[in-house]
Amino acid sequence: MLRSLRKKAGISQAELARRAKIPQGVLSYIENGRTKHPRIDTMQALARALGCSLEELTQEEGLEDAAGRAVS
Repeated sequence: MLRSLRKKAGISQAELARRAKIPQGVLSYIENGRTKHPRIDTMQALARALGCSLEELTQEEGLEDAAGRAVS
C-alpha cells in the first residue's frame, strides 16, 4: 500500500523520505518488504507526509511492530 500511495501522490522515494525526514534506504526497505517490523514513528511520519491515516498506510502490508502486533 505504501508504494501505491506514494505513486498516487506522484512523488519519488527520495521526496517522500525527505518529507517524512527518514533515510531513503529505510523507505526502500519498507516498500520492498525487506522489513516487517518498521518503527511506529517511522510509519506515522510516512502517513503524515502522504496525508493519509496510519491505518490506510498499513492496510494490506501485513506490517507488524517489534512485538508481532499488526501496525495500526
